Amino acid sequence: MPTSFLFSEARIKALKPPAVDREYHKDTTLPGLQVCVFASGVKVYYFVKRIDGKPTRVKLGSVEQLSVAAARKAAAGQAGQIADGKNPQVERRQKRQEATLGDLFAHWMLYAKAHKKPKSYLEDERQYNASLKPWQHRRLSTIKKADVQSLHAKLGRENGIYAANRVLSLLRAMFNRADDLGYRGSNPCHGVKPFREQSRDRFLQSGELAGFFQALEAEPDLFRDFFLVSLLTGARKTNCLTMRWIDLDLERGLWRIPETKGGLPLVLPLVAPVVAILLHRRHAGNGNEWVFPGHRHGDHLKEPKTAWKRIIRRAGLIDCRPHDLRRSLGSYMAMGNVGLPLIGRMLGHRQPATTAIYARLAVDPVRAAAEQAATAILTAGGQQKLLAAQPENGGTDGKT
Repeated sequence: MPTSFLFSEARIKALKPPAVDREYHKDTTLPGLQVCVFASGVKVYYFVKRIDGKPTRVKLGSVEQLSVAAARKAAAGQAGQIADGKNPQVERRQKRQEATLGDLFAHWMLYAKAHKKPKSYLEDERQYNASLKPWQHRRLSTIKKADVQSLHAKLGRENGIYAANRVLSLLRAMFNRADDLGYRGSNPCHGVKPFREQSRDRFLQSGELAGFFQALEAEPDLFRDFFLVSLLTGARKTNCLTMRWIDLDLERGLWRIPETKGGLPLVLPLVAPVVAILLHRRHAGNGNEWVFPGHRHGDHLKEPKTAWKRIIRRAGLIDCRPHDLRRSLGSYMAMGNVGLPLIGRMLGHRQPATTAIYARLAVDPVRAAAEQAATAILTAGGQQKLLAAQPENGGTDGKT
């Protein structure tokens, strides 16, 4: 039957299973500490206290897990929390109901799909599945700074510093929105330093241009023209792939990109060789809306990786990527003493300190700077034919 006595290891061990389902015995040393003996023989320590007039029973642990001294210490801790106005049972229930990392990622994807481009949120999904999904069932409060540091270091060793930093950035952004799910803890990514990254500065050197242009000449018109336009406009690959005739004003030499990486439209001036290339493509075209059509009818060119590999192999280029063409135009503009605002305007950069300046710049100074850079590139590459090219009919083909 239930009793009250001074808890000791020997007395607890001597308690026999009751004839009923369970029996509670009270410690005479620490009020509220009880041990429950079940009919099965299992013995569990509890702390019992009335909170707001209602009896509250908090499980401390089994006799096998806790000594009498440890049980008293745990009970005293619970008593202290209650004295501070907390309800341990409610807090435990909240922890059981707390969002998991999987819940947070699902919430993040709803946000990302509403505010980010498909390419960006699909990359978030890939990173999560590759690196964070093993944590999907963990409650948010169980993910600590040390866990993040360990994961970041592991990814840096196994996947490289850039991949590790991207995962860290994603996890930090996810936790920044965790309060939407009721999470009130700190962001475990705070204070975790990303690896130092070195910005890539590769561009086509003057001694490489002749070989590059020769390699281009061996390509079909589609790929040759695509990479020439990429080089001489400095536009991003995705924008060049999705270039449409409706966005081009070849009479004035302008290309309106409906949406750039920053989500805003951009008007780029087209240098004369680019206008000539585009006019030739238009005259030889088949009515497709895309300047660089793909294999499927009505679709644009997707990913010219194979063509690029052929080109750099023929040209003998090492460590050269398609994005380096964009960097090449900016580099030759800089070497021609063109100011950073003009370069930024041509490349569509959105640096906070210079955005206002870019917005006020006229197209003609940008065109002059681009013409200068294009002339330097074509001259170094021995491309006199392209250098001398002028739009047919004096550029009066009309808006296409």
